[in-house]
Amino acid sequence: MLRFNGTPSLIFTGLAQLVEHWSPKPGVGSSSLSTRANTNIIMAGIVNYIKESFEELKNNVSWPTWAETQSLTILVAVFSIIFSLAIWGVDTVFSKVIGYYFNLING
Repeated sequence: MLRFNGTPSLIFTGLAQLVEHWSPKPGVGSSSLSTRANTNIIMAGIVNYIKESFEELKNNVSWPTWAETQSLTILVAVFSIIFSLAIWGVDTVFSKVIGYYFNLING
């Protein structure tokens, strides 16, 4: 029988190391230095990409003025409404034609 005397590291250290390093596939599930280094390299690349993206947005993108943004937003809204009404009209016409066709077939 195992007794806990306040020093769990003596009992559980061997089990923790076994669980940490055992894997049926090499390199999977371990915390080797190469795995951690690869993770750090990937994370550094992601952080660098995000930093460069924000820098490009701040320095290289020419942003429209507020008035230009408002006028273009209204233009997009108007054309969206016109286009949706045109689609609705074509859909209604096709629906009527198909309904008439099925009524003609069924008698």
